[in-house]
Amino acid sequence: MANIRLTKPTIAVLETLISATDDAPAWGLSICRDADLGPGTVYPILDRLAERGWVASREETAPHPGRPARRFYELTGTGRLQANQALEARRVRRLGLGLLGGAS
Repeated sequence: MANIRLTKPTIAVLETLISATDDAPAWGLSICRDADLGPGTVYPILDRLAERGWVASREETAPHPGRPARRFYELTGTGRLQANQALEARRVRRLGLGLLGGAS
């Protein structure tokens, strides 16, 4: 499985997915809103993450009158583990380079 390139947009999407809960799942446009990115950026990132097994998606099954069903996205067990490890490794590298100003 190839590594994910941690661009700023990818990091924003991963952080949004990490913070999603069962009570507040992440769905396409909510990810765009929370990551402050457009759908033309978010959906290709979600596709790449899904191809690598980091993300799974499912269609909304609850009633949703007046709008199409949402597609919910969540990190897989492997995806959550690898995303957390990748983000922590990036944070440590940036800290070592003095790019975080000593903050965690």
